[in-house]
This record gives sequence, C-alpha cells and structure tokens, in this order.
Amino acid sequence: MRSALLILFLISAFFLGISVGSVSTSLYDLLKYLRTGKDVKGYIIWEVRFPRTLGALIGGMCLAVSGLLLQTYFRNPLAGPYVLGISSASSLAVALYVLAGVGIQDLGVVGSAFLGSLLATLLIVALAGRVRSAVTLLIAGLMLGYVFSAFERILITLAESRKVYRFILWTFGSFSGITWKNVGTMYAIGVPALVFAFLLSKPLNALLLGEDYAKSMGVNVRAVRVLVVAIASLLASLVTAFAGIVAFVGLAIPHMARLLFKTSDHRTLIPATAMLGGGVTVLCDVVARMLLNPVELPVSVVTSLFGAPIVIYLVMKRRRV
Repeated sequence: MRSALLILFLISAFFLGISVGSVSTSLYDLLKYLRTGKDVKGYIIWEVRFPRTLGALIGGMCLAVSGLLLQTYFRNPLAGPYVLGISSASSLAVALYVLAGVGIQDLGVVGSAFLGSLLATLLIVALAGRVRSAVTLLIAGLMLGYVFSAFERILITLAESRKVYRFILWTFGSFSGITWKNVGTMYAIGVPALVFAFLLSKPLNALLLGEDYAKSMGVNVRAVRVLVVAIASLLASLVTAFAGIVAFVGLAIPHMARLLFKTSDHRTLIPATAMLGGGVTVLCDVVARMLLNPVELPVSVVTSLFGAPIVIYLVMKRRRV
C-alpha cells in the first residue's frame, strides 16, 4: 500500500512539474506543439518544463540514494552526499572557470563542475581503498572539503564583482537551465548508478550490523567500501554538475523513507528513497518557481527550508536518547 501511494506521489509530482508555471498551459497546447511545432505554450511545456522536471526527478533520486549509501556506510544519520568534499571540489572547479578563467574554456560551468567532482571522487575512492576506518575517511573528506573551500574563497576575494555574482547564483542550485541534452546525460549515468546501488542491498544490510559481521557473512568489506563511496560520489557529482549545489535532499530524504516504511532493509529503502527523493525535489522546484512568481527562488532555498527542520528533529531526538 505504501509503495503504491509513493508511486502515485511520484507521478503526481511529475505532472505538477510540467503543468505549473508563470504561464498557464494545457495538454492541448503540448499536443498542438508536437503536431505543428508552432505553439508557444506547447514549446514552454516540451522544451522548458519537461527537461527541467525530468532533471529534478533524476537529480532528487541521485542525491537521496547517495545520502542513504553514505549514512549506511558511516553508520551516521547526519551523513550526506557532500560530507566527502565532493561539492566543495565541484565549487572550486567552477570558481576556477568562472572567476579566474583557468582551464579549458569551452568546457563550461557544467564541464568544470563535473571535472572537479570526478577528481574529488577519484581521490576519495583511493583513500577508501587504503583507510580501514569509516570515521577516518569521513574526517578526511571533511578536511578536503575545507581545503577546497579555502581556495574557492581566495578566488572570490580576488575576482571581479560581476563574476562573483554569477558564481554565487550557481552555488544556490537550480534546475532551470536543464536541457534535453543534459537530461539524456543525467539519465544515461544516473539510472545505471542507481541500479548498481540497489544491487549492493545485501552487503549494505550486512554492514548495518558491523564490519565484523559483514565479513563473517562473506562480504568483501574493502571492495564494498570502495563501491559505496564511488557510487555515492558519482550520484552527487552528477547532480552538482548540472544543477549546482542542492542542499539537504541527500540528508533528509533517507530518514523520511525509513519513517515511512519502518525498515532498514535496503531492498526496500533504496527504491523508496529514490522515488521519495525524486518527487520531493520536483515539488521543491515547483515551489521555487512559483512562491515569489515572477521571481524564481534557488531550489536550495526551498530544499533547505524543507530539510533543515528534519535535521534539527533528528539531532534533538539523538540528544534525548
């Protein structure tokens, strides 16, 4: 029953995403555009809202599952997809491109963000293969994030105000610039990564009971550690590259899925977290574009307002235990 309601929620959020906007549209407008290629309202639905909503959908799925993987691996309910310094590395790469003009100029903001994320992911995976303790890896990731952020702030201090403004807008996060080409790339990478994450359900369930128990069950803990970090980093970097920094989705959504399904079994949690993350992110994107219409809010503003109370609740709950 809960699964059916979650699927219905996801479908409803998707149709809301392609229907709601500053311009009122209808299914007739979309059909007319697809038939003639001349209807303006149909163009808005097909070329703007469809890719934007599809981007928010897969983006929310990727961030939410990334957060779930890291919370399981670190056995820390406050772990999220950006604790390993991935977003900080991505921001630094974009800062180099936008603020300093360093690097391959035709790569663009998206390419710069993905390159920075990729380099950070490779570094973290290398550390995961050498470091035995999950806590040590977490601390190393946090410290790398601080180092990347420090260099980013140096660039901001030295850059022109106009360039700083453009960079700050990117850090707020938005799905408004997603195109059909971007959607193709996001799904081509994101869907296989999500499937691969689901295939790790059994070793992830074993890790919940500790590494010693997992080893006794025949799990190659070192290999799983590398795979979990690699997939979580890839999922987070994929969204960061195309939409900027989208806060709190990866941190809050896994807890919502646990509360909804009352289970720690990843065979249930991963699909549930993905669907819930996709639907909630689409709704947050709708709120971002409509709340102060015609002014559009960054999606991270909405996701932060949504996710921060959940994190506060979790912190307070842990303190009472």
